[in-house]
Amino acid sequence: MGATDDQAATILDLPRRTFGRWKAGEIGRIGRDGKARLSNLMEIHKALRIIFKEPARGYDWIKIPNAAFGGAPALDVMLHGELTDLMRVRNYLDAERGGW
Repeated sequence: MGATDDQAATILDLPRRTFGRWKAGEIGRIGRDGKARLSNLMEIHKALRIIFKEPARGYDWIKIPNAAFGGAPALDVMLHGELTDLMRVRNYLDAERGGW
């Protein structure tokens, strides 16, 4: 979604080196928290693809200030690093697209 490697590592709550190994295809065990983070990210991606016909618009949306998040972009919310931050963005997008 246009996040840097450092941002992605923060969102996934991984050390930067571990994220680098993941990116290179060396994925080891994924704990419960990691699975929940990946699930939420996949749902965020899916919602953006449903809401925006052009993928680039969805990826841009992540970086645009949003009143729903106190004027912060969704990416900034996710960069707080907690699983609940990802869930907050996901829940917002689910509500915008009509849920299930």
